[in-house]
Amino acid sequence: MTGRAPVLSVRGLSVRFLMPGGRRVAAVTDAHVDVAAGECLALIGESGCGKSVLASALLGLLPGNAQTAGRALLGDLDLLAADERTFARTVRGRLIGLVPQSPAAHLTPVRTVRSQLEETVAELTGVRGGRTALREAAEAAAERAAFPADHLDRHPHELSGGLAQRAATALALVGDAPLLLADEPTTGLDRDLVDRTVDELRRHVDNVGNVDHVETVGHVEGEGARRDTGGRALLMITHDLAAAARIADRIAVMYAGRIVELADAGAFFGTPGPRHPYSRGLLDALPDRAFTPIPGLPPELGALPRGCAFAARCDRATDACADLPPLRHTVACHHPHAALTEAADRA
Repeated sequence: MTGRAPVLSVRGLSVRFLMPGGRRVAAVTDAHVDVAAGECLALIGESGCGKSVLASALLGLLPGNAQTAGRALLGDLDLLAADERTFARTVRGRLIGLVPQSPAAHLTPVRTVRSQLEETVAELTGVRGGRTALREAAEAAAERAAFPADHLDRHPHELSGGLAQRAATALALVGDAPLLLADEPTTGLDRDLVDRTVDELRRHVDNVGNVDHVETVGHVEGEGARRDTGGRALLMITHDLAAAARIADRIAVMYAGRIVELADAGAFFGTPGPRHPYSRGLLDALPDRAFTPIPGLPPELGALPRGCAFAARCDRATDACADLPPLRHTVACHHPHAALTEAADRA
């Protein structure tokens, strides 16, 4: 943590989907995590583990068959208890900026990128000075996300996947929201644009923000803060571990709907490395590491085992893994890899 008050504090967040026939799918189970002012937390894990469902819960975008439990506090606002009016008028765009996983679905197909940016700028920033000022502000917003100016007058269907992603990123950054939620923000981008995009997301966290935003989320100064930010934070959901290593302060690892490890990014990608066997497996699967895939497949979220969901794929599993391991000292495992020091194990 950065030593500042959390912008987002999630406690016991669970999401269940009620399916035909009474079957329940446990998409997210008992998630506990904070994202502090001045911090980037990267949430990683295989496809289908519940990362995007967690993001949808924070934005009030779950389908009607979803049931939630727990709390997700953005300042004093419990996002899990908020109604659609609150989300539409107060949260989306203003308190939480979203870089969506499927940008084409979030762009209005019958309007140009320029018109969507200008409308968003006018709504969220209150730019004054007439049409020229609005046009310049929209072009500046596009530049932040490396969206080319000569494509601003195109419609979404005329864009490549990468350009659509950059357009969505530009829209998400307009409001300078206290919390930026980026769901696979590097999809469809080449490596240079990946680096540029995540660096811009990092700057969103590092630059001083608007005081009104800070007061809205209840930001207070804390001892030992590493960055002088205006109370902004980034929650990045990603498969791109290189992007996470580039900008994240901390890593949260999700498996089968549960957060199984929380770690400092430097320790996670360096020494001593992850403590959970699944986390180690994710890193070992990278081409620049062991390039060894994790054996087997994740369990179905509608038929999770009673104990550790990773046990069937884990070479450290024992009979103890028939019982569910709680998240103790930032790792949920009966047989975690050793911490660097005793103090790290107690942190």
